Amino acid sequence: MRERGRSRRLLGLGARTGGAMLRSRLGGQTDWRALGEALFEGLSELKGPAMKLAQIISQWDDLLPADLADELARLQRQAEPMPWPRIRESLDIQYGDPDRVFADIETTPFASASMGQVHRARTQEGSTVVLKVQYPGLAAVLESDLAQVRRIMRLGRWFKVPQARLDALFEELAESLRGELDYRAEATALARYRERYAHLDWLTIPEPLRSLSGEQVLAMRYVPGTPLRDIEAANDDLRQQVAIHLADWLTEELFTHGELHADPHAGNFACDDQGRLILYDLGAVIPVPDSRLLQMVELLQATLEQDAMAMDTALRKMGGRQGEGAPLALYRESAEAIAPLFAPGLQDFGDVRVHRRLRDLSPRVWAAMDRLQPPADTLLLSRALNGHYWNLVRLQARLDMHARSQPLIAWAQRASS
Repeated sequence: MRERGRSRRLLGLGARTGGAMLRSRLGGQTDWRALGEALFEGLSELKGPAMKLAQIISQWDDLLPADLADELARLQRQAEPMPWPRIRESLDIQYGDPDRVFADIETTPFASASMGQVHRARTQEGSTVVLKVQYPGLAAVLESDLAQVRRIMRLGRWFKVPQARLDALFEELAESLRGELDYRAEATALARYRERYAHLDWLTIPEPLRSLSGEQVLAMRYVPGTPLRDIEAANDDLRQQVAIHLADWLTEELFTHGELHADPHAGNFACDDQGRLILYDLGAVIPVPDSRLLQMVELLQATLEQDAMAMDTALRKMGGRQGEGAPLALYRESAEAIAPLFAPGLQDFGDVRVHRRLRDLSPRVWAAMDRLQPPADTLLLSRALNGHYWNLVRLQARLDMHARSQPLIAWAQRASS
């Protein structure tokens, strides 16, 4: 689609979304299912930054109306693939004549995302590989798409999100998307992660094939697995095994290596027939310095102690809530909602009572956003952690978060003394 046509479609989808939000805010009736269907159809075709933004928002299960969240969640698992002739354009650019390199390439992808899709192939030597193929022309329209996404994100002001925070979230999203177009950087990240986690026999990361990779195609050895989203109905033992692996890996990634996988939608994770966790996509990894980890743990400790004033102090240390009028009652209610997950013993992430309470709190949190003012440079970090949390929810994980958190709190106390 030509750039001008893309812009018109994105503006149209943004206008429809804005109208629905305005009607809802004024107390009118909004057909969230119909809006979600329109966004799914439009963004599935357009791909790119707007689809990525919708995928990000859909991971916040406690934020959106249920019907709208259900439709946007389809973008993570049912997005329409780009027709094969268009994908072949990217392969031709990379390989000249792909038929000289591959004995066979499956024309039907087994995964479709916002920036590219994945096809299985067989080399002339007989090896099975996967090709992550960037949508042709995406780099050329990225900046104009981002300009439209910025306009759409301004709708967040209706939820009292400060403009500075919206601008910061946009800049983080834009930087992340520009980085995702760099497939050579992702190949480097895959190699780094494979070396870093070679000691974990329960974690598998595909090997990048640099001789077959380039700017628009990332080639990896084929690692079969069942996507995380498809094991939600699996037997309990398997779900718990995968949940423990996911929680252990996230803890090591943050507190040993100071990084975080920042694209936690369920299609990026899988498990094999032995229950090992598979990490497919490393297009988005963000650094998390010790100073920020220390502040996060201090906020967690204050939350578990249900100390509203200490929570406010911790948020200020992080760079948020610079104004006056802290909603202390909201701090207390948030702490009361979160604390049960960190009680001693195994806690059930599938407990609907916890999520119902968090969902009920969400509108009040957003209404107080102009006073809370979360730190601008933690928005992507918070979104990523939130997405990983909901993956544990979907697995119905049972974890002893008290035992997991105590060493981290002790580390923070030592570091700050």
